[in-house]
Amino acid sequence: MTQLYGHELSGNSYKVKLMLSLLGLDYEWIQVDLVTGAQKQPEFLALNPFGQVPVLVDGDRVLADAQAILVYLARQYGSESWLSLEAESMSRVVRWLSTTAGEVRQGPESVRLYHLFNATSINLERATQKSEFILTQLNHHLAKREWLELGHPTIADVAAFPYVALARDGKIDLDSYPHVLAWIERIKHLPGFVGMVGIEAPIAA
Repeated sequence: MTQLYGHELSGNSYKVKLMLSLLGLDYEWIQVDLVTGAQKQPEFLALNPFGQVPVLVDGDRVLADAQAILVYLARQYGSESWLSLEAESMSRVVRWLSTTAGEVRQGPESVRLYHLFNATSINLERATQKSEFILTQLNHHLAKREWLELGHPTIADVAAFPYVALARDGKIDLDSYPHVLAWIERIKHLPGFVGMVGIEAPIAA
């Protein structure tokens, strides 16, 4: 049985939940109470010494880090369209995994942490500037394409989607980025899409 350890307000937990749903895979959700510090307890640290969610347990395999888990799910259970093995195509997708762990984390993810979880250690001005930068780059990139790379959905889209779609939690106005908003809606209409708090799934016709 596949198990996903995560928290319902974690965008990184959500992206793995979304990928599992897009692939039609069954799993058990195990809530990790970040407020009480459950992620720092010995039982959880035995799964991920970094003390971070998400963690995926798939049989005897234990995997941590949302981007790494997306790679695993795409190659283990998905078609090659989610993560091509062709060198250039793979590099284009991996670029966005790096961007997600870099600019998206430093921008939209950080301003959300500041406002939603009172993470006052975050430099709000810097995180807001980072948000505007990456959203401008994304908007320009998506002006002439529907998906981040390769003309179809890949794990690049799944990786970058949550914290961009949750940007308003960080008081970032997405109305200035129409191509980003259109991309968000396209992802919401993928077969198997599931939402989370702050990201509503489309109402079925």
